[in-house]
Amino acid sequence: MSATPEPVWRTALSGAQILFVAFGATVLVPLLTGLNPSLALLGAGIGTLIFQICTKRQVPIYLGSSFAFIAPVIYSVQTWGMPATLGALACASFFYYVAAGLVKWRGVGFIHKILPPVVIGPVVMVIGLGLAQVAVSMASGKAGNTQVVPYEKAIAVAAIALLATMLTAIRARGLLKLVPILVGVAVGYLAALFAGMVDFQKVIDAPWFALPQFGTPEFNLAAILFMIPVAIAPVVEHVGGILAIGSVVGKDYTDSPGLHRTLLGDGLAVNVVGLFGGPPVTTYGEVTGAVMLTKNYNPVVMTWAAGFAILMAFVAKFGAFLQTIPMPVMGGIMVLLFGSIAGIGLKTLLDARTDLMNPRNLCIVSVTLVTGIGGMSVQIGNFSLQGISLCGVLAVLLNLVLPKVQAEH
Repeated sequence: MSATPEPVWRTALSGAQILFVAFGATVLVPLLTGLNPSLALLGAGIGTLIFQICTKRQVPIYLGSSFAFIAPVIYSVQTWGMPATLGALACASFFYYVAAGLVKWRGVGFIHKILPPVVIGPVVMVIGLGLAQVAVSMASGKAGNTQVVPYEKAIAVAAIALLATMLTAIRARGLLKLVPILVGVAVGYLAALFAGMVDFQKVIDAPWFALPQFGTPEFNLAAILFMIPVAIAPVVEHVGGILAIGSVVGKDYTDSPGLHRTLLGDGLAVNVVGLFGGPPVTTYGEVTGAVMLTKNYNPVVMTWAAGFAILMAFVAKFGAFLQTIPMPVMGGIMVLLFGSIAGIGLKTLLDARTDLMNPRNLCIVSVTLVTGIGGMSVQIGNFSLQGISLCGVLAVLLNLVLPKVQAEH
C-alpha cells in the first residue's frame, strides 16, 4: 500500500463510480413498487452515512434499495395502501435490532442456528416467485386487468429489455458486467422510444431542483406483521455481504467493528429511510464486486458515493425522467429479477448440500414454498399472517420443533 494519501478528486471520482454501479438497482426498486425514485437515492445516501457512523467508517460498503422487499411492497400497497406500507417498512428494522442483539449476546453462530439454509432457501424462493404474475402482467402491458400498452408492443419491448440484460450479464466484461440491469433498462427505453411509448411531458413540467415529495407513514398492525418477517432475507444477505467484503479486503469485519454494529447500522438505516418514504436499504453485492475490481478499499469512497446520491435526489427533472420509463421495460427486467431472487434461494440450498431426500428437510421446504407462493393466510381476530410473513414464521418454527433424524450409517 502507498504511504501517500489518495488525492481528494480521485476519491470523489471513485465515489461517483460506486454510485453509478449501484444506481440501476437503487432506482429500480421504487420504479417497480411505486415509491419515489428521488427518495430512494436520498435514502441510499442517508442510509450509507448512518451505517458509516455506526461502524466508525471502517467498512467499504454502500447501502442501496433492497430487492427482497419488491414483491412484499407491491402486495402491501395493493392491500393496505402506501402510508401503511411505509410505516411497515420502517418497522421491518425490528428484525435487524433483534439479530444485532442476539449476535452481541450469543455470537454469530446463534443466527445460523435459527436461520439455517433449509429455512433461508425456501423463504428467499417465495420472495422471488410470490409475485411472478406481476412481472408477467407488466411485461404484457397490463395494470391489473386493464391493457395499458398494446400487447404486441409491450411484449416486444419487454423481450428486448430482458434480452439486453441477460446478454450483458453473460457476455460483458469489466465495469459493464456490474450494471446489466442499467444496460437492460437503457436498451429497453430506446426500444420503447422508437415504439412511441415514452411521454416526456412530466420532465418538461418538472423544475430543475426541488425537495423530494416525502411519504407520510401510518402504522397498521396487519401491514407491520406482514413486513417484519420479510427482513429475514436481507438480514441473512447482510451477514453474507459483510463476510464477502471482508474476504475482498482481507479483514474480519464481523470481529471489528463487529457484526452487531453492522446489523445495527443497517437496521437504523432501514428505520430512518422508511419513515420519510424511501425503500428499505441493504448492503450491495454489486458494490463489493466494484471494490474487488478497482481494489480501492477506502471507506471514504462510500461517503462520496452517499453524498452524490443525496445531491441527485434534489434534481427534480432527473426524478421525473426516471418516471417516464414505460411499464413493459420494467416488466421485462422483473421477469429476470424475480427469477434470480428465487435462484439465489435455490443456490442457498445447493451450496449447503441440503439433502431433500431427508424427510425433515423436505417437510420444511415443501410447507414453506406452498404456503408462501399460494398466499395462505392465518387470521385470529384482528391478527393475521399471510404469504411471505406466514411462510417465514412457519419455516423458523418447523426447523425448531421437527425432530432431527440421525444420519444412517
